[in-house]
Amino acid sequence: MTIDVWMQHPTVRFSQHDMFDSLRRWTGQQALTDELPIDFTLAAMDQAGVDFGLLSAWHAPREGALISNDEVASWVAAHPDRFAGLAAVDLATPMPAVRELRRAVTELGFKGLRVVPWLWEVEPTDRRYYPLYAACVELGVPFCTQVGHTGPLRPSETGRPIPYIDQVALDFPELVIVAGHIGYPWTEEMIAVARKHQNVYIDTSAYTSRRIPTELVSYMKTRSGSRKVLFGTNYPMITHSAALDGLDELGLDEATRRLYLHDNAVRVFALA
Repeated sequence: MTIDVWMQHPTVRFSQHDMFDSLRRWTGQQALTDELPIDFTLAAMDQAGVDFGLLSAWHAPREGALISNDEVASWVAAHPDRFAGLAAVDLATPMPAVRELRRAVTELGFKGLRVVPWLWEVEPTDRRYYPLYAACVELGVPFCTQVGHTGPLRPSETGRPIPYIDQVALDFPELVIVAGHIGYPWTEEMIAVARKHQNVYIDTSAYTSRRIPTELVSYMKTRSGSRKVLFGTNYPMITHSAALDGLDELGLDEATRRLYLHDNAVRVFALA
C-alpha cells in the first residue's frame, strides 16, 4: 500500500492562480477552466498504484480559500478509504486560525495542518505560527510545511531549514514537523535538522524518484533515516506515475521501501 502525504485535488481557483505560472511553464500543464470530479484524481492514483492520499486544503493571504477545508472534507467523506485531509488556515488571524484548525481536526477528522511559508512570505519562526504549533501539539497532529527553494515566483528564504525549522523544533520539541519538498538546495541542512530532532521528518513531494538528491537517498538507507522520510508527489504538479518512475533505481531494500512508501506515513499521521 502506497501513501502520498502531499497532494491536492485542484479547484479552478487553485489551478488558475498566477503564482503557479512558472510551474505551468515547466510542466506544460494548463490551468483548469472547469472543476474536475474527484474521480479524476482517483484515476491518477490508480494508474500508479497509489492507495491513499493526504489531500491538502490551501488558504491564500488575499484570495482566501483556494481549496477549502470543507471541500477537502467532502472528498474525504466520499472516499474515506482513499483520502484523509490536511487543514489550511488564515495565518493573518491567529485565533480564528486556531479555531478553524480545531474544527478541522475534531469535527472533520483531519490529520494535520499545512502552512506553506512562501505563500505568506512569512518565515516559520514568526509569532503568528506559534498558537498553531501549540494547537497541533494539543490536538496530536503534525504541522506540515515546505522547505527549499520555491518553484512559484516567490522568495525562497522562508524555506531554509536552518535557522527556521531548527528553531521551531527547539521551541516545540513535542511538535511533529513534516517538511515537504526535500529542502533543496539546503538538503544537507534539512537532513541535519531531521537527525537532530526526534519529531522532524522529510517528505519527497515535488520531486520524481530520479531527482531525489543522492545525499537524501543515502540518509534513507541508514537505520535512523529510513524512519524519517515519507513519499509525496505534490500532485497535480507531479503525477503519481511520474513521481514513482525510477523508484527501483534508488537501491532501497524491501524494509526501507515499505517504510518510505507506507509505514512512516501511517505512524506519523496516525492513519492506522
